Amino acid sequence: MDDIMALCKRRGFIYQASEIYGGINGFWDYGPLGAQLKKNLKDAWWKDTITCPPIGPDGNPIQVVPVDTTIIMHPRVWEASGHVGGFNDPMVDCKETKSRYRLDQVEVLTVEGKGSWAFPQGDPDYISKKLKKAGGIKVDQGTVTNLEQIPVEDYATIIGPDTEKPGTLTEPRQFNLMFETYCGAIRNDDSKSYLRPETAQGIFTQFWNTVDTSRVKVPFGMAQMGKSFRNEVTPRNFTFRSREFEQMEIEFFIHPDEADTWYAYWRDLRFQWWQKVGLAGNNLTLREHDKAELAHYAKTGAGVCDVEYRFPFTAPGYGELEGVAHRSNFDLQAHANTCGKGDKMQYFDQEKNERYFPHVIEPSAGADRGTLALLCEAYTPTPDRKGAKAIMQFTPRMAPIKAGIFPLVNKDGMPEIAQKLYMQLREKHVVQLDVKQNIGKRYARMDEAGTPYCITVDGDTAGTQNVTIRDRDSLEQTTISLDKVGAFLDEKING
Repeated sequence: MDDIMALCKRRGFIYQASEIYGGINGFWDYGPLGAQLKKNLKDAWWKDTITCPPIGPDGNPIQVVPVDTTIIMHPRVWEASGHVGGFNDPMVDCKETKSRYRLDQVEVLTVEGKGSWAFPQGDPDYISKKLKKAGGIKVDQGTVTNLEQIPVEDYATIIGPDTEKPGTLTEPRQFNLMFETYCGAIRNDDSKSYLRPETAQGIFTQFWNTVDTSRVKVPFGMAQMGKSFRNEVTPRNFTFRSREFEQMEIEFFIHPDEADTWYAYWRDLRFQWWQKVGLAGNNLTLREHDKAELAHYAKTGAGVCDVEYRFPFTAPGYGELEGVAHRSNFDLQAHANTCGKGDKMQYFDQEKNERYFPHVIEPSAGADRGTLALLCEAYTPTPDRKGAKAIMQFTPRMAPIKAGIFPLVNKDGMPEIAQKLYMQLREKHVVQLDVKQNIGKRYARMDEAGTPYCITVDGDTAGTQNVTIRDRDSLEQTTISLDKVGAFLDEKING
């Protein structure tokens, strides 16, 4: 993972936010290549979900309409959704170091007769170094248990993650993850509001306006992408767990009797979509939730599953990319009741001549986690290759730069031909003209950027009207007519 992070900074994919001031934990900025990569992922989601929605179980395209709702909403929205009272993570504090840890992200190694050591989940090197200081004890000598499974009365025997003595961990306490803010000039309880922790509630509160104005009928979906904020106590693993992140969410409204059909439809569709955009290897999996994992709104539903990716920091395990959940009618009913209108806000289904609160299937994806997965999947070390030590094997659709255009040398009319080709291609594709340094260094730079094709104008191009296209992965070079380069890129990117 360190090599991937180093490449991300070196080539302008991702930077630490506010880095010149020492950075700020849990926040990340996207550089030129990263911003374009993330935009390509979001554009693909928008096109495949909204502009050209998928074919439904009946063989016809489904209906999905877009919305764009505000980051700050009426505080009662979050009371109705359960976030004010229930959007909490249990935390433990260290009385010695004043550090704070999420209860479910701390594991404890217990070695009989030796002691118990707490360490951050998924960080075996951390505990190995600590045990070495404790007399050379090895991890495989004991058993590992999550801290949330250990009785509080046993905390007195546990050595904290950043201490050398036991008994420094406090009892778990609830910590609300929403960022508070205030609207207006006066800061009091009446002006208190929150930065949204999810985009879904904006969709639910605009369900009734959308039905009234957009000629949609159940089953149909509403979708949006946008920033959300969670005051994570222990943001970690690069952009995987951040305090500011971007979501791509769909709320698909259905008749209650059709939940099983639509849940299976969206579950399979979303898994296949991630494969299509570049996660087609064996690092992607689909995991159904156990009953004990289900959120309050899904206890009696058709199911909840996660599309998960094996990140370097989760291996051999997986981390969530997207959740697909049957949320029942919890949200619409909660908002109808909280605003005081109750059953008056039920949806009227003309075909069934029936009033009801529609159930919801929610595919909720993270744009930042998706971008990170694309980076991890694309990263390919090439120790035997001249030039780049690693290449980024993005699919042409996801690649930030689709083609590099190079004159072989910066003279003899080659730069002018390359410039003309660049001006033609830039209207449809993100291409880059590069005339500096030797051709090998230019190839290496494009390989690290993930550019699938490099187009070279050589000394014969003026006479033959041919250029050479180099494939990033195979290194094969193909001669093609200048007037066919545009069609070649169209087929590779959109085909």
